[in-house]
Amino acid sequence: MKTSRVAAVALVVLSSTLLSGRPAAAADAPPVESIMVTGSGEVSGQPDLLTADFAVETEASTVGDALDRASTAANKMRDALVRAGIARADLQTSNVNVGTRTDDDRKIVAYTVNQGLTATIRNLPKAGALLSAAIAAGGDAARLNGVSFAIEDDTALLAEARKKAFADARGKAELYAREAGRPLGRVLRISEATSGGGGPVPMAGMIASDAKLSIEPGRQRLSASVTVEWALRP
Repeated sequence: MKTSRVAAVALVVLSSTLLSGRPAAAADAPPVESIMVTGSGEVSGQPDLLTADFAVETEASTVGDALDRASTAANKMRDALVRAGIARADLQTSNVNVGTRTDDDRKIVAYTVNQGLTATIRNLPKAGALLSAAIAAGGDAARLNGVSFAIEDDTALLAEARKKAFADARGKAELYAREAGRPLGRVLRISEATSGGGGPVPMAGMIASDAKLSIEPGRQRLSASVTVEWALRP
């Protein structure tokens, strides 16, 4: 009879544990104390790509005439770039806008067309000559709104920037943990952000057809930022 009562009590305790989904001892486990810091890392490399933001801008008394003039100028610029060695895959029409010019009485006096052409130049030593050739081909309708540099394969550089960012974050976390008198534990969470420096370099919106451009690529900066959360051990 005593054996049956003990078995019944054990069954009740086991059933309550199963219903709770976890052992009774773990129900009141304290939350994990942690520290979260952000680290940054930056590297630089030699650019090997230049993206040029070309455009043509025309004006005429009719829309059709303005479009024809813009198309003619854009085609001449495109053909000049292709003859200079730019692959057609590296040329892209970026936008086409048709507008009007009005007088003080808001009467339309002319129609304007702006057509963009983006070119990726991979031969940087010839970039200045390529830009000049395209502008000369477009004549007075030619515009160059800006250029930007990039590194085509930046995988290795970004990996180095990430390493520097994580080391920076770890150094900060170790310092704070040491000041708090607590050992640094395992990593709980990691999130990152990366960026490549070198935005568009503004150029004159209107450039004479006989202009000669000199291009200096300089150095391209790439950076990484990582936020890491570490557990603090007792």
